[in-house]
Amino acid sequence: MGRFLESHVVLTKAFFSSGDVIADRRADYARMLAEGGDHAAAAELMDQALEIAPEWAAGWDLLGNFHEKAGNVSGAISAWRRLEALDDDGVFGARLKLAAHNAGAAGEGTAVSYVEALFDQYAPQFEDSLVGKLGYRVPEMLDAMVNEQMAALGIERFAKAIDLGCGTGLMGEKLREKVDFLEGVDISAAMIAETARKGIYDNLQKAELVAALNARRAEADLMTAADVFIYCGDLRPVLAALVPALKPGGLVTFSLEAHDGEEAIFLRPSLRYAHGVAATRDALVVAGLEVLRFETAVLRFDRGAPITGILVLARKPAVELTAANDGASGGHVAA
Repeated sequence: MGRFLESHVVLTKAFFSSGDVIADRRADYARMLAEGGDHAAAAELMDQALEIAPEWAAGWDLLGNFHEKAGNVSGAISAWRRLEALDDDGVFGARLKLAAHNAGAAGEGTAVSYVEALFDQYAPQFEDSLVGKLGYRVPEMLDAMVNEQMAALGIERFAKAIDLGCGTGLMGEKLREKVDFLEGVDISAAMIAETARKGIYDNLQKAELVAALNARRAEADLMTAADVFIYCGDLRPVLAALVPALKPGGLVTFSLEAHDGEEAIFLRPSLRYAHGVAATRDALVVAGLEVLRFETAVLRFDRGAPITGILVLARKPAVELTAANDGASGGHVAA
């Protein structure tokens, strides 16, 4: 996917209006005040709007964000708790926002509705923001690792590659010339629509990551995931679905945001997960992958500060261990 979003993006998908003209007008004034930097006054106006339209989920999301930017964390938490109660589908990511402020548990899986809505909204300006403003180079770095490994292993081309979280095709553009059949998978319909116009992929599928992988068996020679697993949390379910979808000997390369602590993962205020270096190595081994490259690098910048991440290139064993054991016992081993 190769994607990064500023943490201050506010979702409006399908919820821009409260249904009340006066509440909407006050919310508009609140947004104007926030754009001018007066977040405390914006929060005060949003309080007034929500007195009129107390069931407006997007309004509570705005109020929480205004409070957060004004430095009123307790007010933000209160707004997000109300939001969580109103937003059954989790589109606004209230659970993640609460967890990022130590006010709840994030869970270990992807907040599917939130991520889908976030990137549906962000798709039109995605590349300009990511590449033009944030110095994003993950597709180039992953592609360089793949090229070096192709040379080392004597691979001329890949028959089939799957670009997980393909977004607008930044990773796919790097892969296209060395892949016979290139497939892109993304949770966001708007991202799929953006990349479809470029004609990079032979096939595009709108699907949740793990569900898409679970439907496949030994069909890809290469899988890529540029800044995708930062929204997934626990790596283990993702890798457990990914490995069976790779052909024996197939390669996978991906990026993560990194931290040096003992925790396997933690949720940043940006609502992206950072993965522990040691825990990531362990997860790869448990998944049965052979690690070919594992290194840290600056992935991009966030408000002028470098974001350090992990770049991984791994290979599925050419012979399954269970098959090898069967062969040692006299059974047939398929190469």
